Amino acid sequence: MLKEQLDVVPITEVDTEEYFDFQFNRPTVSADDEGRRVLTWPGAIVYGPDDALDAEAAVTPGASVDAGDDSHVYLLIGSEPSRNWRKFTAEVVSTALAEDIGGVVLLGAMLADVPHTRPISVFATSENPLVRSELDIERSSYEGPVGILSVIADAAESAGIPAISIWASVPHYVHNAPSPKATLALIDKIEELIDVQIDRGELVDESTAWESGIDALAGEDEDMAAYIQQLEQARDTVDSPEASGEAIAQEFERYLRKRGDGRAGGDSRPDEPWRH
Repeated sequence: MLKEQLDVVPITEVDTEEYFDFQFNRPTVSADDEGRRVLTWPGAIVYGPDDALDAEAAVTPGASVDAGDDSHVYLLIGSEPSRNWRKFTAEVVSTALAEDIGGVVLLGAMLADVPHTRPISVFATSENPLVRSELDIERSSYEGPVGILSVIADAAESAGIPAISIWASVPHYVHNAPSPKATLALIDKIEELIDVQIDRGELVDESTAWESGIDALAGEDEDMAAYIQQLEQARDTVDSPEASGEAIAQEFERYLRKRGDGRAGGDSRPDEPWRH
């Protein structure tokens, strides 16, 4: 969605043969606008500002850059590699250094014991003390298996590029489909942290439809409805004025420990972090 909303073009693409196991991440086939079947291979692409558009704006009489200008935003979109993680990460960070990127924001989603009827919980963490102080965010205390996003964050910090990880909690009982409500929550958080304005498009309506669809399913399943009610009560307790920041942090860490299988605390599968 970010790629569609921002004026970006491909800058570099990794060698898919070197980093991906096609039995694990298989290519997909689809029909293009002319009805031809096209193969799409798993990979990772860095997108950056369209210099042609920037140059055109620069020579336009009276042109100005507003506060929401997105010409400084780059995107890394793709699949988690199957092998050679260190080399893959070095290639990504090398591109970031070459493009003089000043900060990295990593997006992810994790399955959690949360109700779909409440606002999506979004947690931001960083290993950089200056970033934590400036943005008033926490340092993750998670210990366990991690995914490629955590590896990239560590390498970026080692290279002198501050990194922030943003995670959305998605109800585990609706893990079979992407959550537009989680995507919307992540975008809201992005706008809080960096100077960019993102058009929500149809995302708000899709989020409402997603929630209504789950309501309909719960209405036909008494056990599911009762379980959701329990989650709502637990969430309302955490959100109450009496709930401390420490209690909320402990709840977040409990989610991570519960999914300490290489997916949470680093990266997840239900809402593919690279594709948010």
